Amino acid sequence: MKILIVGNMGYVGSIVVRELALRHPTAILHGYDNAYFAHCLTGAELLPERYLDQQFLGDVRDIPADFFEGYTAVIQLAAISNDPMGDRFAAVTAEVNQRATVDMAQAAAQAGVENFVFASSCSIYGVALGVPRREVDPVAPVTAYARSKIAAEEALAGIKGNMVITSLRFATACGMSERLRLDLVLNDFVACALSQQHITVLSDGSPWRPLIDVSDMARAIDWAVQRKPENGGRILNINTGSDERNHQVRDLATAVAQAIPGTSLSINTQAPADSRSYQVDFSLFARLAPDHQPQMTLLDSIMGLVNGLKSMKFSDAQFRSSRYMRLHALQAHINAGRLSENLSWQIRNALNPGAPPASTPVNSTPEMEVRS
Repeated sequence: MKILIVGNMGYVGSIVVRELALRHPTAILHGYDNAYFAHCLTGAELLPERYLDQQFLGDVRDIPADFFEGYTAVIQLAAISNDPMGDRFAAVTAEVNQRATVDMAQAAAQAGVENFVFASSCSIYGVALGVPRREVDPVAPVTAYARSKIAAEEALAGIKGNMVITSLRFATACGMSERLRLDLVLNDFVACALSQQHITVLSDGSPWRPLIDVSDMARAIDWAVQRKPENGGRILNINTGSDERNHQVRDLATAVAQAIPGTSLSINTQAPADSRSYQVDFSLFARLAPDHQPQMTLLDSIMGLVNGLKSMKFSDAQFRSSRYMRLHALQAHINAGRLSENLSWQIRNALNPGAPPASTPVNSTPEMEVRS
């Protein structure tokens, strides 16, 4: 088995690489990433890429069609990955999350790839009051990020051939990673508790959010790269998480405060309710992937974050302005002249303002041998 993980140098990808290497020690694993967040390491002594056979560096918008030859499976994680970034970079969000995803899948199908896995999102349900949403229910995306995900799903459904395509509609990610993000609701609450001894919920706390630990996301991806068409169909859009991890925001904040002694909590009960509220039905995933179900409880995720942040001596009360917030990491690159407004690398321009933009084809990018 030869697997390409696109977007491997991010929050989720760092865990996926490790999970696949441990579960499939004889598999050939390659990574492909633009390295926007390569520097956002979270106290890791060794690079997460150590599990790979090769690391390729490049823009997902520019992958040559013939790059996918010889791969058994392709995992597409690369994305402009939350609502603030989607609002700031709306055009790029559509280019990366939608158009590049579909281009990759079409090229992979032509190359004979057996499985294509797309990291989609339950945020496509957007405004969904009432009963938990199933895959057959209408979607209501309210952000550029969510719209790009559902548009990609719809286009992927039209790809012809034999390639098995799985769009994993992930619950909201949480948990510890070697490239941690703190712009996620549970991760933010834990960081606040540790650095400020106080959690402030700006909304009334009533919105529902399903959560999934990043380690459980990796477990689901392991299922998807091996899925056969008789298990769910050749094209499958599937809610990925567990019914037990549907939580109201105020309950998440309360759980963190209880787990970390000395943490106070305030909830703005007078605030208007956040319209982005949805519960999700994960029964299809439970039925089709019984051996790859989420293992992490809410307390497991909280304590994993606590232990991880403490091990890196985290105490930054101003973390919302740090590189652990993905929008701030991108903006820092732009401010320094390293990235353009369309999020293309401008390293040569930054060093020599008179030079043309850097453009490095994938097939001439040095490969990084990192797997022992």
